[in-house]
Amino acid sequence: MSASAASQQGREMTGAQSLVTSLEAAGVETVFGIPGGAILPAYDPLMDSSIRHILVRHEQGAGHAAQGYAAATGRVGVCMATSGPGATNLVTPIADAYMDSVPLVAVTGQVGANLIGTDAFQEADIRGITMPITKHNFLVTDPADIPRTVAEAFHLASTGRPGPVLVDVAKSALTADTRFVWPTELQLPGYRPVTKPHAKQIREAARLILESRKPVLYVGGGVIRARASAELRVLAELTGIPVVTTLMARGAFPDSHVQHLGMPGMHGTVAAVAGLQKSDLIISLGARFDDRVTGNLDSFAPGAKVIHADIDPAEIGKNRHADVPIVGDCREVISDLIVALRAEAEAGRTGDYEGWISFIQGVKASYPLGYDTPAEGLAPQYVIQRLGAISGPETVFTSGVGQHQMWAAQFIGYEHPNTWLNSGGLGTMGYSVPAAMGAKVGRPEATVWSIDGDGCFQMTNQELATCAIEGIPIKVAIMNNESLGMVRQWQTLFYNERYSNTNLQRHAGPVRIPDFVKLADAYGCVGLSCDGPDEVDATIEKAMEIDDVPVVVDFRVHRDAMVWPMVAAGSSNDEIKYARDLAPEFEQDDL
Repeated sequence: MSASAASQQGREMTGAQSLVTSLEAAGVETVFGIPGGAILPAYDPLMDSSIRHILVRHEQGAGHAAQGYAAATGRVGVCMATSGPGATNLVTPIADAYMDSVPLVAVTGQVGANLIGTDAFQEADIRGITMPITKHNFLVTDPADIPRTVAEAFHLASTGRPGPVLVDVAKSALTADTRFVWPTELQLPGYRPVTKPHAKQIREAARLILESRKPVLYVGGGVIRARASAELRVLAELTGIPVVTTLMARGAFPDSHVQHLGMPGMHGTVAAVAGLQKSDLIISLGARFDDRVTGNLDSFAPGAKVIHADIDPAEIGKNRHADVPIVGDCREVISDLIVALRAEAEAGRTGDYEGWISFIQGVKASYPLGYDTPAEGLAPQYVIQRLGAISGPETVFTSGVGQHQMWAAQFIGYEHPNTWLNSGGLGTMGYSVPAAMGAKVGRPEATVWSIDGDGCFQMTNQELATCAIEGIPIKVAIMNNESLGMVRQWQTLFYNERYSNTNLQRHAGPVRIPDFVKLADAYGCVGLSCDGPDEVDATIEKAMEIDDVPVVVDFRVHRDAMVWPMVAAGSSNDEIKYARDLAPEFEQDDL
């Protein structure tokens, strides 16, 4: 508890003052939000608080900004909104945080306790609405309950499997008088997340690892949330086992490392997909066997046994049977595996993976990521590749959802955790710009690039006004192909090139609507444009030189560029194509 909050212990105050003091006691430094009638009592004491409130332009922006803040820093992100439409505008970022295990506390105002259930003005049952997409949620009608509820919310959001918690506070509780009492201990019966793995399961996992001949470390976002990247590298180098990192785990293991095969799944590398498919043991660390990774589940990695480690016991065996289930924090699990395998090595027992490593490195060399350079126009993959190279490995990247997201995951080399932030599970268009805003607030010393599509950008670009006014100098790279690109790609491949409602420029004239450079200028940002490959480096370098205001770069890229490799939805990963109608060919001897 902060010193200022400690000084308030036992003092008489309003519920609104108690709420703000409770947030201070929980260590909150930044809140993203918009005031409104039901939450307004809390905004008055907020003026006198040590907390920085950032006034966003849309509640969805507040939620995604809190997500970006949390994902970049590892701390709990906080957003605030009023009742009814303010609260329901938070539903998408709450669901997004739930899917991607982001620690988030959403504070919403609610109509007075005597009005709940009467369809009062701006009343919505936000607790009921968000029940399936939160770790837990609270409705507070007694002001005496505010400190305990806030303390519990932050504990729940940040421990075990992280996730969003909603605190809905009735206006009558905010205006009533109460006494501020911050709890000295929490009573949460039934909530005891297991962090330390069972020793027997660790021994069994070590035995399988040594017995296997074709193992793969399948690394998910849980490794990043557990801050276990350093331990993962020790485990990988100790064993020599190849590593794949999911979309949510990019940066958990250095891309430059010789053992790294890249990202698995629908748009993963051929080596990562082949590594999983042909393995005899999958060591899953903080991953959940998502459909975008497995493809057709029945044909996924048919010869592999599975060690599945996760902090959330509900994930283990949910999609794929686990031969060795391990419930625990990934950092603890990996550390214990290292101890067990070192003990085995000292006794002369090590794994024999030489033939497997040779095979998989051959696949990696034969099928690197690549792309076609158009005869005219700008390849988006080239733009993103140069963005990564020029801005450097310390840069934090956020992305929207679609083709640009996949290219950003593929063509930027991620060397560090918490430098790649995206909407993985929910796939939320509009995530990138507000998430970049939150990341920059949390890590002001870092360069933060939002890589966005022209479709995604138009969903939440109003937060550029927030960035300009609040002094949050993010940089935005728009991959402007005048289309909803990923949907258009599917229409090209599966719908006979019938482009129903994916063209974002359905007019005959040469004028682009909107003009993103003018839009950036109108929002108080610097707007730049780039039309050809010879301008890319200079444009990026110019954007990098500007560090006092937000920068928006309109990269006008070729609209027919596609994301490859690709496994069609519902297909077997064995049917991966590295380009249109081109499948990899490789033979695998018995290893």
